[in-house]
Amino acid sequence: MDMKKVMGGLLVEDRDNEQEDREKMRVVTTRQPSEDEWEDLLFGWRVAKHVKSNAIVLVKNLMTLGVGAGQMSRVDSARLAVEKAQHPLAGCAVASDAFFPFPDALEVCVNAGATCVIHPGGSIRDDESRELAEARGMAMVMTGRRHFKH
Repeated sequence: MDMKKVMGGLLVEDRDNEQEDREKMRVVTTRQPSEDEWEDLLFGWRVAKHVKSNAIVLVKNLMTLGVGAGQMSRVDSARLAVEKAQHPLAGCAVASDAFFPFPDALEVCVNAGATCVIHPGGSIRDDESRELAEARGMAMVMTGRRHFKH
């Protein structure tokens, strides 16, 4: 258990210790990730686990290129990750610690050059994000579990 003091109380969460299992993850787009993309997606997913909430992690060739986190909105985290990247982003992978409530954050990443994305899924608007990925030729993987921390 992780515990944090907050004004007027205590926030208690289960510790995120579960091992990643690619077999439990689902590719929800027509395009499957290449093996290199899978490696980047899984690496980014592990990085996102240790970053402050609303994390967007951009990865290419097993190298973290940009991280946006701790923002009030996922789209702001995506913009920050793109802004902080010090390398070209064409062909990068995106990892998000929680679902995309709207496709806007994913669109920021796609416009910067991302070709694949991993996130938990679970939004009532998952189809909108999946449709954007499909329309832009991305591979999208849903893990079924989040890394979002409070």
